Amino acid sequence: MLSEPLTLDLQTVHLSDEQFYRLCMANPELRVERTPQGRLLLMPPVGGESGNRELELGGELYLWNRQTQLGKVFSSSTVFKLPGGGDRSPDAAWVELSRWQALTPEQRTKFPPIAPDFVIELRSQTDSLPMLQAKLREYLDSGVRLGWLFNPQAQQVEIYRPERLLEVRSLPTTLSGESVLPGFTLSVERFAS
Repeated sequence: MLSEPLTLDLQTVHLSDEQFYRLCMANPELRVERTPQGRLLLMPPVGGESGNRELELGGELYLWNRQTQLGKVFSSSTVFKLPGGGDRSPDAAWVELSRWQALTPEQRTKFPPIAPDFVIELRSQTDSLPMLQAKLREYLDSGVRLGWLFNPQAQQVEIYRPERLLEVRSLPTTLSGESVLPGFTLSVERFAS
């Protein structure tokens, strides 16, 4: 059953970044994102299969980064204040270390005002594919250098790169972190139905 996140059109309210941060902190049980147009998206929770897949994908990224120490890895609970104006939470993200260290301690503590270098999004049973594809394009427009959108329903992964055509691969496949994540490879089997 597909469902869109609950969308609150607050364009006329114009929440400041601080107000948005306080709203999120006052409601930790909610997964809230904000579009560049100022709409709040209340994201539904994911089920067990999606939660497990999300952690396994992010775990592989974490293990690679633990060995290389080239950056910082972030979970789906992290909201990034994107340069394009949105406040988004990828299912997993990575930021190159020197870019992370250039942020002030306060910026690192709150919603970091930075586009990750790499993001992973995993489509759950309730996610709309066009909505996630638009989110990946928003990431690229904000400076993300590589994005993977996993679509278990179609047994595919979409690979997003700036100024390049979208690449779609059928599962199983092996993905490369390319120059963004040097030496990172991820072998992805077909997702269980």
